[in-house]
Amino acid sequence: MMFWRSVVFKLWFTFLLLITVVLIILTVMLLEYFEQYHMELSKKELTSNAVKASSILEQHPDIGMDIVWELLDESAAAAIVTESNTAISPDSEYSKDTLESALARQDLKTAITTNKQTIKTIKLKDSRTNDEIEVTISAVPILKDNKPVGAVYVFQNLSVLNDTKNSTTKFIVLAAVVAIILTTIFAFFLLTRITAPLRKMREAAMELARGNFETTVPIWSQDEIGELSIAFNQMAKRLNFNVNALSQEKEQLGNILSGMADGVLTFNKNGSLLITNPPAERFLQYWHYEQGSSEPLQEQVPDEVKELFQMAIGTGEEQIAEMKLSHKSWVIIVSPLYNQDQIRGAIAVIRDMTEERKLDKLRNDFIANVSHELRTPISMLQGYSEAIVDNIAQSEEEKQEMAQIIYDESLRMGRLVNELLDLARMEAGHLELMLESVEMTSFFHRVSRKFNAVAKEKNIDMTMDIQEGMKPFTMDVDKMEQVVTNILDNCIRHTQENGTVTLKAKSDDVGIYLDIQDSGVGIKEEDLPYIFERFYKADKARTRGSSGTGLGLAIAKNIIEAHNGHISVTSKYGQGTTFFIFLPRNVE
Repeated sequence: MMFWRSVVFKLWFTFLLLITVVLIILTVMLLEYFEQYHMELSKKELTSNAVKASSILEQHPDIGMDIVWELLDESAAAAIVTESNTAISPDSEYSKDTLESALARQDLKTAITTNKQTIKTIKLKDSRTNDEIEVTISAVPILKDNKPVGAVYVFQNLSVLNDTKNSTTKFIVLAAVVAIILTTIFAFFLLTRITAPLRKMREAAMELARGNFETTVPIWSQDEIGELSIAFNQMAKRLNFNVNALSQEKEQLGNILSGMADGVLTFNKNGSLLITNPPAERFLQYWHYEQGSSEPLQEQVPDEVKELFQMAIGTGEEQIAEMKLSHKSWVIIVSPLYNQDQIRGAIAVIRDMTEERKLDKLRNDFIANVSHELRTPISMLQGYSEAIVDNIAQSEEEKQEMAQIIYDESLRMGRLVNELLDLARMEAGHLELMLESVEMTSFFHRVSRKFNAVAKEKNIDMTMDIQEGMKPFTMDVDKMEQVVTNILDNCIRHTQENGTVTLKAKSDDVGIYLDIQDSGVGIKEEDLPYIFERFYKADKARTRGSSGTGLGLAIAKNIIEAHNGHISVTSKYGQGTTFFIFLPRNVE
């Protein structure tokens, strides 16, 4: 900081200006006083000399004039005027003409005419130098028998007073300079003692501004500055405590928001986005991806959220809505935020309800599918049994046919119930594996031979691509055969005539990789998430016959996962489907 901008300079300049003004006023008053004082003193001295000279001349008329000349100072002159003569002091610095012109003034003759002492300050013109001089003249009458017979005039040049005045002025100015110097030294000393703590406080304040809240200032004294230092340290300590508390609360709030499964968006009263957490950012990313926008996340939010925000701000009540993005369902709850009685913004809680909606759909589908699958055999059992009871069948062959249908439907209903029980047991974690070492090449060939007749009947080309020299693998043979059988059955049933079904298998030290691919009708994209759920069927009409119960893939998934494996599917509608299975070694 420049010196003339500092507090020290400003205070020093103020002190100096104040002292200078006071000294100037004091100097003027003193000079005026000394001038008046010396003038009065000079007049008294002139009058005294004139009175002495008049007394001497009255008492010693013969030698009195010589005595008078001796009494005069070097800077003074005298003139003795009688009725018959005018005598002027011989050592006078004034010319005779100058003094005579002064004596000719009428106001000075009153000392003779009125018998009164007179003192005057007049300006004379020196006939020798032609300069104008200012003199003081004291006139005292000379008495004889109490009558004025003349007068004594004593002249004093005021230049002597001016010399005295100049000397006095120099002395006062010198004293003023010394006073200013001493004042400056004292002021700098005093101000340094005052401003040094202030500079320390300024440095500490700058450290606080930079975020160093551990800063303290030394306590210099017990006066107001010391109290200010104590207050500053207490303020810094309290500020440090509050900042740490705010940081902890902010970190805690950030951790809470980051750990929340629901998304959180916070808005101010103007609708500007303030705070988001990762789930909310993912929601915005889904929306921006669907909109094909490249705007930053903080710039825009969905129109549905804006409308809910406006309604929440306008009504002061919580607003709820649901929207779909990228095949996901989101529930948005917008609540106003209050600052005492004023609404200062709003908070939007965004909950991913995809899984809940999926479970709702699966629950509804499960009830509908179970009801449908059980209703058909029960209806047939009821109908054919009534026909037998009512003797509608006349021949023994008809009765035998009806009994066979009742038997087949009861078996079908039993399989459905057993598969449901098996699936429930698997999902509850009660699936027991009977593990044994299996030679995989013969295993795949044995399973595929089951479908040779069906594939030939539908004119489907069924091919095998098995890696040579596959190592034996430990697994539950029956359950894995159930998995492969189920998938091959699905592929053949959903492949048109002249289509292809391919089984590829390979092995390494990590595990076995199995791909089963068909050129069938494929699966629609919206159905892919539900392919391994219970009662999923490509046949939406749920026709009987070869469509199955819809539990096979769900059971297959549970068996694969019981072997610590993984099953997935890819499909393009109208082009075919591919199932991928991975089984790791060392299932135990």
